Amino acid sequence: MKLLIKNATLVLKDGEKKSDILLEDGKISKIAKSIDGAGIKGCKIIDGTNKHVLAGLIDMHVHLREPGFEGKEDIESGSKAAVAGGFTQICCMPNTNPVCDNAVVVTYIKHRESEVNLCKINPIGSITKGEQGEALSEIGKMKEAGAVAISDDGKSVMNSNIMRLAMEYASGFDLKCLCHCEDIDLVDGGVVNEGYNSTLCGLKGSLRAAEDIMIARDISLAESLNVPVHICHVSTYSGVEIIRSAKARGVKVTAETCPHYFTLTDDIITSFDTNTKVNPPVREEKDRLAIIEGIKDGTIDCIVTDHAPHSQKDKEVEYNLAAFGMSGLETSFALSYTNLVKNGQITLTQLANIMSANPAKVLNLQGGEIKEGAAADLTVVDLNEKWIIDGQKFLSKGKNTPFNGYEVYGKVVCTIVDGQIKYGG
Repeated sequence: MKLLIKNATLVLKDGEKKSDILLEDGKISKIAKSIDGAGIKGCKIIDGTNKHVLAGLIDMHVHLREPGFEGKEDIESGSKAAVAGGFTQICCMPNTNPVCDNAVVVTYIKHRESEVNLCKINPIGSITKGEQGEALSEIGKMKEAGAVAISDDGKSVMNSNIMRLAMEYASGFDLKCLCHCEDIDLVDGGVVNEGYNSTLCGLKGSLRAAEDIMIARDISLAESLNVPVHICHVSTYSGVEIIRSAKARGVKVTAETCPHYFTLTDDIITSFDTNTKVNPPVREEKDRLAIIEGIKDGTIDCIVTDHAPHSQKDKEVEYNLAAFGMSGLETSFALSYTNLVKNGQITLTQLANIMSANPAKVLNLQGGEIKEGAAADLTVVDLNEKWIIDGQKFLSKGKNTPFNGYEVYGKVVCTIVDGQIKYGG
């Protein structure tokens, strides 16, 4: 299939450029000020007037739930949600049933990717067998089968020596450990951020220190071993400062955050809406502002969704009993654009890098750049379109979002993977 996008604004690594872009045989074959589509046999033309074209968005932190929890989400529904959100690649976490701790499960996920044939899916294997924190998973075999990183996301590896061994082995296979940083003993059953609002609501709180201590530990290990490490879903102002300081010392650390951490504060928990329950918890205004500063100065490298879909029965219970997590694939770009670009915190080019080029670099993935010869993975957006978030309209099985009714800007109008239109068009 041949596609020609005309009169669009391309968002490149170093700025924006008004141009036409021709896609052939799954690659970007030509970028020019004007390309005559009439002379190209069998070419579909997309009018890009008043649209922006970004390198295909990459979400390096998603929960697809399959195998084992298909009532919450499956690879097909998650992929539909991904392309609707503009994502051409997603990386799925291993907390499935069975846990993705071996080559067989990795192979199964890759097989389902080809069956569904929507976005590219990169499995993340578990650090430890069964995510139990006791014995390392088959890291080398998972890499051979297609795993792009390892993580026990949802749980911290509490044994520091096991974590050390994981970092050393992963580095030997050119993989990164993606660290869920949470001292579970210090959390001690907390369900929200510990502070004024947790006291007001009578909900058990979780200290920032529970996150910060593990961020510091994993950075310290990486520094001592001289290996890279990636910190997942940063939510605290102090965590941002720990990472900033480590980067200044030359530690090989990268970090991510999610839209809810730079958009919301723990004021949301006073509604007792269980869609606000997430791990780590949404924290206070000083945390939110620090996250934004971390994005602006490069301390935080990537924006991810931590897409955590749940069934209605998982959320329609008392707050303490509800599952942690928010469905985020279909709202991430709009929330990020509205809260970071439209209000002048960062440029659109910076956002494109944070949501595409940087994740590709962190995980050594193909993609993240618009240039001739690159894979034709593109996200076309209308930045002027205003819309209201409605979780009931999500393509994901998970309708659990705290953003119902929020007015946002930036609508994904077309998602192209390897030159094929997978959404819109």
